Amino acid sequence: MLQQVIDRRLSGKNKSIGNRERFLRRYRKQIRAAVRQAVSGRSIHDIEQGEDITLPRRDVSEPVFGHGSGGSQERVYPGNRDYVRGDHIARPQGGSGDGGQGPGAGQDGTSEDDFEFRITREEFMQYFFDDLALPHLLRTQLLPDVPEWKTHRAGFISEGTPTNLHVVRSMRKALSRRIAMGGDARRQLRKLELLLVTMLRDASTPRSEILALNAEIEALQRRLQKIPFLDPFDLRYRNRVKVPLPASRAVMFCLMDVSGSMNEARKDMAKRFFILLYLFLMRHYEKTDVVFIRHHTQAAEVSEDEFFHSTESGGTVASSALTLMHQIIQERYPSNEWNIYGAQASDGDNWLQDSAKCRALLVEKLLPVSRYFAYLQVAEESQNLWEEYAQVCKSHPHFAMQKVTDATGIYPIFRELFKKGNPA
Repeated sequence: MLQQVIDRRLSGKNKSIGNRERFLRRYRKQIRAAVRQAVSGRSIHDIEQGEDITLPRRDVSEPVFGHGSGGSQERVYPGNRDYVRGDHIARPQGGSGDGGQGPGAGQDGTSEDDFEFRITREEFMQYFFDDLALPHLLRTQLLPDVPEWKTHRAGFISEGTPTNLHVVRSMRKALSRRIAMGGDARRQLRKLELLLVTMLRDASTPRSEILALNAEIEALQRRLQKIPFLDPFDLRYRNRVKVPLPASRAVMFCLMDVSGSMNEARKDMAKRFFILLYLFLMRHYEKTDVVFIRHHTQAAEVSEDEFFHSTESGGTVASSALTLMHQIIQERYPSNEWNIYGAQASDGDNWLQDSAKCRALLVEKLLPVSRYFAYLQVAEESQNLWEEYAQVCKSHPHFAMQKVTDATGIYPIFRELFKKGNPA
């Protein structure tokens, strides 16, 4: 059956989608570096838009083979008063004589502009989250509503599509059938052929008997020739069945400190971090819940819009967010069915007694049921919460913590916390 695939993706005038994809693969490293640099200067609302990427001319230049004139040539230059025929002219200083100009310079000495092009939003996000993954993500259970399927081989069947035809198995089946159907005839044929040889050697054998024996041999040969070499009954096709797979369901708890000590700059860095995390989860994982928790002296589960735009503030009790996270896990996300992750952003300013309570909540209740927990401090100075969490980090490899002091450091820190193959 002839199959025809029509690509209806829109392609601009004088552009080729195939060439563009090859170009993006070829200069993947340079584009990835340009995307990382572009992230640091963006606002929160523009973080997932496309970008104009500029690549240095030297990175996209290609070697070119030039063909010289060759041979022995004689030239006459007008106005020559210094040389006569047979003189040797010294090679100019500075190599090829182009004045030591850079690789991006033209013939007249002027420099050429770098190569600039625009990547789409989807391409930007692809390079933005390249080589990132949730650590220790496991498939936990079968989902009855939307199951995931995987195809497994299940032997051979007598009916199927030509693409699944197993040639060796079919030919083996045909050979077995031909042996079974012609076995008796071949044995009888061998006996008659031996008898014919004996009769031919005996001169007294009547000619009529020899002719009758030849006729019988020819009849058996015609009978064997009528056995088909390959019959539709012989065809065997690969059989594939779908088997349901456990789904890797995950939940990410986003805990953000919105107390009075979190000024606008610190809140902006925390929001940048959680926006990156949210976009990363929505792009790479289908069955992932995100729970947003804001806290000052009290913690509350809020919507996405409230999490990023609410202006409520107050004192600082960080343990309220961890306590609420534990309550939500017990009520909605059993650890044997869900991959539980946590990410907390704070300036580290917390009541001294409450910081010890935070460490106890992590060690005793949250980390035993979590796959991974990341803490980001949006301040340089080491607060008491950082000191308590540092003790947790030493004894729990799936707990990670980082500091960031300006917006340009958010993306490198984010990649460090969620890079693929993270030892944590």
